Amino acid sequence: MCGRFAQYNSRNDFFEALGIGSEELTYDAEPIGRYNVSPGTKVLLLNERNGDLKFDPVYWGYGPEWWDKPPLINARSETAATGRMFKPLWEHGRAIVPASGWFEWKRDGDQKQPYFIYQRDKEPLFFLAIGKPPFDREHGQEGFVIVTAASNQGMVDIHDRRPLVLRADAVREWLSQDTSPARAAEIAHDSALPETDFTWHPVATKVGNVHNQGPDIIRCINGS
Repeated sequence: MCGRFAQYNSRNDFFEALGIGSEELTYDAEPIGRYNVSPGTKVLLLNERNGDLKFDPVYWGYGPEWWDKPPLINARSETAATGRMFKPLWEHGRAIVPASGWFEWKRDGDQKQPYFIYQRDKEPLFFLAIGKPPFDREHGQEGFVIVTAASNQGMVDIHDRRPLVLRADAVREWLSQDTSPARAAEIAHDSALPETDFTWHPVATKVGNVHNQGPDIIRCINGS
């Protein structure tokens, strides 16, 4: 699963990784600076609206009116395109969460050790997401969820689920309103980065407190 992530790069970093020109979106060199993003907060979400790319703050969580439990924060890639809850979002609410990395907790005896996971080359990440469109309107707790996949290789040592991270060159097609739901499923399956593209290190347990922010949150605690 993905229950906490970092979004500290600048918009420039994310846009440049995608090859997006300044004529399409407003560049901003100031780092976003969120080292400890938690569910229930608004997150900058990349989406397409009326043929144009947009960057909107959107609530992380999805709980429609008929849902009598806390809002969901993740959707399984295996069922998101076809299940009752998420099929409409897959068809009309595809989005991307630009991220710098994410956190997972591994049990170590009676304790849980958090790890920060990121791309080996430290390039920005692009999480698949689906949500309630249009993203420039307030929908209460009908926000968005991050699409997750099984950790089939070495990352299972940290957690059995992980956010589905899309290759930068596939983001535009995933977001396009002209892309069919079936083609979107192919993109999710064929254009995700493999586990071998990631690395991780242990971080301090203070990441567990959502009020803690700053570079110390992602610093390796074993000195390597």
